[in-house]
Amino acid sequence: MAKLKLGPIEDDKPIKVTHELPASVHRDLLAYAEILAEETAQPIGDPAKLIAPMLARFMAADRNFRKARRASATDRKRELARES
Repeated sequence: MAKLKLGPIEDDKPIKVTHELPASVHRDLLAYAEILAEETAQPIGDPAKLIAPMLARFMAADRNFRKARRASATDRKRELARES
């Protein structure tokens, strides 16, 4: 079996977000949760808990997002330095 990109899910303070998923994405999420539970020997009680780490992993892997975020942080630092 191929190794999945997500590992064990960390317990973190959640922020409530409500979003509708297409049925096909929900089915894939259920299948992913089942495979991840087998792979990590960690039961996934609620497959929706996978959405946040999946999004985090997606954003971390997006080079253009990281580049834009760094540029934005640099701009904020410069602005704060000017105000001081």
